[in-house]
Amino acid sequence: MAKVELKKPVVEEISEKIKDAQALVLVDHRGLTVAQDTELRKKLREEGVTYKVYKNTMMNFAFQGTDFEQLKDLLNGPSAMAVSTTDPAAPARVLYEFAKKAKALEIKGGVIEGKFYDATAMSEIATIPSKEVLLSRLLGSMQSPVANFARVINQIAEKGGEAAPAPAAEEAAPAATEEAPAETAEAPAAE
Repeated sequence: MAKVELKKPVVEEISEKIKDAQALVLVDHRGLTVAQDTELRKKLREEGVTYKVYKNTMMNFAFQGTDFEQLKDLLNGPSAMAVSTTDPAAPARVLYEFAKKAKALEIKGGVIEGKFYDATAMSEIATIPSKEVLLSRLLGSMQSPVANFARVINQIAEKGGEAAPAPAAEEAAPAATEEAPAETAEAPAAE
């Protein structure tokens, strides 16, 4: 069997993984212990990220003609790729957090939604919260005014439907009563 026939299935496997990818991040994994690598793979799996080590030449062939072709200059030295089809920031977020503990892991760069980002930009992207966190923040901010309105309506209902007078109205009422007797006192004098 020729070498090309042996490499073709690997290139097809990579092509299949990146076909629907929203994000692909390349890392240099040299120096990671087996325990660290196992922990990293577990964390990536929990976030729905596929992580695998391939030969650079295989990745280069698979990337040709795709948005990921922008990564060809980073394909030197040992490389592993982390691919996400659901959350574009997930690979960068998990890898960045893990690299804080495991100094041997180095983020080379990646492509997110068709745009190339270097290692520095990837660390900034890693700070973007997950979709679930962003949605919960949005719902919390939308729920707050509704909850406050419901609380006010409930307080009005507890007082028997009467709205509590505003402090400004209470201050204006005594001033009006002081002026009223002065006007009535002048009225009989005018007659």
